[in-house]
Amino acid sequence: MPQPRLLLIDDEPVLADYLASAARTCGFEPVITERDADFRQYFLANRPEMIAVDLGMPVDGVELIRFLADHEYRGPVLIVSGFDRRVLESAFRLGEALGLNMAGPVEKPVRLEVLEELLSKVKATLVI
Repeated sequence: MPQPRLLLIDDEPVLADYLASAARTCGFEPVITERDADFRQYFLANRPEMIAVDLGMPVDGVELIRFLADHEYRGPVLIVSGFDRRVLESAFRLGEALGLNMAGPVEKPVRLEVLEELLSKVKATLVI
């Protein structure tokens, strides 16, 4: 049975590996990107089943949320960030207002059990 792909963008390799490991544990096939251009290129070529975006990157995470909405992405979008909770919630509301299926936000530092619980719930809703 194919595993759903989770495309994640994070410029902190340690956190990206941590998220990828949790995704693998929950039955996803994680794909890590560090740069905006790589993220967009993979997204356009492969349309993953789920996306995780770090808001605090050199590229603005909010721009990626708009990019996903512009391309009518319907899979779940998880926001992960070390920003203040208000910033996370405002990005989450923006995603919802743009018609995205928002799953999160999750604050850094991310607790593994919280992340795995969220990923498992989301995976159960996916149709592959």
